[in-house]
Amino acid sequence: MSHSVFTHPWLSGLFGDPGMAEVLSPERQMSHMLGFEAAWSRACGKAGLFDATTAEEAAKAIESAEIDLADIAAGMAQDGVPIPRLVKQLKAIAPADAVHKGATSQDVVDTALVLTLREASFLIAGRLMELETYLKALEEQFGDAPLMGRTRMQAATEMTVRDRLLTWRLPLADHLKTLDQKRADVEKVQIGGASGDRKALGDKAGAVVAEVAKALDLAPTDKAWHTMRHGIAGYASFLSLITGSLGKMGQDIVLMAQQGIEEVAISGAGGSSAMPHKQNPVSAELLVTLARYNATQVSAMHHALVHEQERSGAAWSLEWMVLPQMLMATGRSLAMAIELVQNIERLGRAQ
Repeated sequence: MSHSVFTHPWLSGLFGDPGMAEVLSPERQMSHMLGFEAAWSRACGKAGLFDATTAEEAAKAIESAEIDLADIAAGMAQDGVPIPRLVKQLKAIAPADAVHKGATSQDVVDTALVLTLREASFLIAGRLMELETYLKALEEQFGDAPLMGRTRMQAATEMTVRDRLLTWRLPLADHLKTLDQKRADVEKVQIGGASGDRKALGDKAGAVVAEVAKALDLAPTDKAWHTMRHGIAGYASFLSLITGSLGKMGQDIVLMAQQGIEEVAISGAGGSSAMPHKQNPVSAELLVTLARYNATQVSAMHHALVHEQERSGAAWSLEWMVLPQMLMATGRSLAMAIELVQNIERLGRAQ
């Protein structure tokens, strides 16, 4: 069976990130979709579109549902989305007239997506702050040590270790500020119905949107963002900015570790099967690799901005292929950067 590098039996030893993998797991994604469906039934019951007692019965059944994922996979092959089969399964265990009516597949999938991004944002923020803390500790320990400044990879003028460390650390605070804005851009409920106009909800549309948003702790919207994907693409671009900053740090460390320069000493460096004397800066190299990987994926996410009319199958599914991989790369890059910084034993010239 084919695997991505993030889940491959041995390549995942380098590329895998268990924390982000849990956020992106099928079980978590399904729980978000069920969360939307339960919130939908309750909101429509409260608005009078469904019988309120029946709606609550449906919501409780949805929340405790055990979903047949193999059947969902078969439905994906047929329908291109998981929701028709999911709704069929839910109607088999809950009052059918209080399940999903007035919603559409994209409402469920996109709302589940932003709930996933919210969890990913918590993980990313925590790791950015942790990395910032460890870099500050390095600065306290080695900041005053002399270091040769290099421009265009040539010796320039002498500076201190602190000067270089600041170029690694300061962008992290900027990323944390940007993350707050990106969260605001994407953490919005998706409710549009068949054509994005909420027509099936009539004059109750505003009430239903507000109630579902409140239940899921998301922002309500005046209009569905079915085909307005700039928020999602912007979040993906932001992921590449994070890994790019970490890639710069990794590239610096790779160069500092070169024999003959040796401006950094790292514990636990990688070995060579043919050259036992080598200590390869594997973790720093990985930061460069992941930065370049995410940079190439941004282009695909920008292609996915082009949704035709009121819904696209092609552009929408392109997001499903690309964005999770970018999240995995970002999570792994942050985890590896934290590990790398903790393993630095010396910065500056060898004595």
